[in-house]
Amino acid sequence: MKNLLDHKNNYTLLKAIPEEYLLESLHHQTMKIVPYSKDQVIHFEGDLCACAELILSGQVVVERIDESGNLMTIATLLPDDILGGNLVFSKNPHYPMTVTAKTETTLLVLKKELLFDLCSSNTTFLRLFLEYISDHAMHLGDRIKHYVNRTIRESLMAYLKNEYVLQGSNKILLRTSKKALAERIGVQRTSLSRELQKMKNDGLIDYDGTSITLLNHL
Repeated sequence: MKNLLDHKNNYTLLKAIPEEYLLESLHHQTMKIVPYSKDQVIHFEGDLCACAELILSGQVVVERIDESGNLMTIATLLPDDILGGNLVFSKNPHYPMTVTAKTETTLLVLKKELLFDLCSSNTTFLRLFLEYISDHAMHLGDRIKHYVNRTIRESLMAYLKNEYVLQGSNKILLRTSKKALAERIGVQRTSLSRELQKMKNDGLIDYDGTSITLLNHL
């Protein structure tokens, strides 16, 4: 509890909450700190969303399994991000995808009633909360559109174009494993490897274990 109070200004939403309010909420457990171990499922698809959860530490992934059984990582959430903020006040408050702790993770759980009270009585908190869920909804929508109905090559090309802009080089250094990259674009590891080989044979790329080099601007 003391650690949370010492670091409350590291979190956008908590900055707007007085320390006395935090203490009282933690004491009455309308707000509580919950740890999760690496790879532990936080919410299964279809679970009821009764709280909003602020990520205090760790990394959380939002995933879905497509009709072919491929695991697709839709979004990666980090400290200061919120789970369930766009669902908790919905008429159908159920998680549409699985949420998993990618690393050891700690969440601050805010019960629906507490969240409503904060939004009603604290205009600064309300503005910050609405800004976050609006921006996050747009980001999640963009990620879903990014992958739906795309071929493996189209998804790979989109990924490489983005990394080319970020890294400023034709040689794209892989910041994740090929297994993680396959999950990100929603395909099996073997399918990714086959498509990489096809793209190499077509003279588009060259690659090794740590990088992909663009031979033509994609």
